[in-house]
Amino acid sequence: MSPTMIAYSFLSLAIVMEVAGTTFLMKSEQFSRLIPTILMAALYAGSFFFLSQALKSLPLGIAYAIWAGLGIVLTALIGVAAFKQIPDFPAVIGITMIVGGVVVINLFSNSVTH
Repeated sequence: MSPTMIAYSFLSLAIVMEVAGTTFLMKSEQFSRLIPTILMAALYAGSFFFLSQALKSLPLGIAYAIWAGLGIVLTALIGVAAFKQIPDFPAVIGITMIVGGVVVINLFSNSVTH
C-alpha cells in the first residue's frame, strides 16, 4: 500500500475516533459520568495519535481541513440520529459549504498528494 493510502487510512481512523470521542463527550454530561469521560479522553488521544501518523505524508492544512470538516458533518449526523438534534436550514447550508470546501481541496488543490 502506498504511503498516501496509509496516511488516508490513519486520517480516517482519526476522524472516526474524534467523532466517537465527541459523542462520549455529550454522554459524559459535563464530565459527571466517569466511564463516558474516560472513553472520550481515550478516543480523543487515539484520534490525535492517528492524525499525527497521517501527517507523515499529508500536509498539515489539508489533513486538518479533512479531519475537521468530516468530523463536523459526522458529528452533526450523530446529533440527529442519537440525540434528536435537528439542524435548521442555515445549519444545513453551513454544513454543505464545509463539505464543498473539503471536496474542492481534494479535487483541485495542488497541495493534496494523491
